[in-house]
Amino acid sequence: MTSPPMITRFAPSPTGYLHLGHAYAALFAAGYARRVGGRFYLRLEDIDHTRCSETFAEAIFEDLAWLGVHWRAPVLRQSQRLEVYAQALRSLRDRRLVYPCFCTRKDIAHEVAAAGGAPHLSENSASRGPLYPGTCRGLSVEVRAARIAEGVPHAWRLDMAAALAQTGAETTPLFWRDARRGEVRAAPEMFGDVVLARKDIPTSYHLSATLDDAAQEVTLVTRGEDLFHATHIHRLLQALLGLETPLYHHHVLLCDSQGRRLAKRDSGVTLRALRRRGLSSGDVRTMVEEKIDENT
Repeated sequence: MTSPPMITRFAPSPTGYLHLGHAYAALFAAGYARRVGGRFYLRLEDIDHTRCSETFAEAIFEDLAWLGVHWRAPVLRQSQRLEVYAQALRSLRDRRLVYPCFCTRKDIAHEVAAAGGAPHLSENSASRGPLYPGTCRGLSVEVRAARIAEGVPHAWRLDMAAALAQTGAETTPLFWRDARRGEVRAAPEMFGDVVLARKDIPTSYHLSATLDDAAQEVTLVTRGEDLFHATHIHRLLQALLGLETPLYHHHVLLCDSQGRRLAKRDSGVTLRALRRRGLSSGDVRTMVEEKIDENT
């Protein structure tokens, strides 16, 4: 019996020019697939219409081609999959696993302060911050419907307790396999009722990334270790939506000389800036692949 092919992906957001950290992530994922004769896909996480642009999307294609990264067609664009995300959200809503949240950030901060809440892990990273206190979870169906009818802006939050109960994760824990950490027990409850659809965008990173990895049949998700904690939530969503769980490899992040993570605002380390300084694609690949070899 033959094993399924390894499928990896690189999923940048077109909100700026690619830098060395992106080159690391792209070559890391593409290299995995190339070594075993697998497939490598490109995905554009372009749902944030306020920050994403076609100019940066075209720049991604150009910079990756210059770097010598080749991907399988088609390129998946999240902006063209909003109905897919909406359908998944409707499914969760029909099962009473999500609820509308009308709170502003100020409302949440006030509620937490009034309750004397202790800080917890935030839903997107390992940083500490207050969990959502569940203010809107207890609203009646009538109140929710009335506010939505009035046009009150709202997000959609996952009812974490209901989700854990429905998957049976309270008694039979969920796990995923991580290439660096081995078998990891998912603990999504530490993030509380996370947002699955924002007020301004009808999805979230958690929902769209989970659905997109399944749509591209990704078998190995490679991404930075800053997203390790998000995998707790993604594993729960996979269980709720009946999706396969891929293998994960959360790799190290490239940092500057001060130990700070590279970001798109660091214009001096963009691939375009390096080209202007006279570096060839081979030079950049050598720099990045040396870092990859150090950390694998």
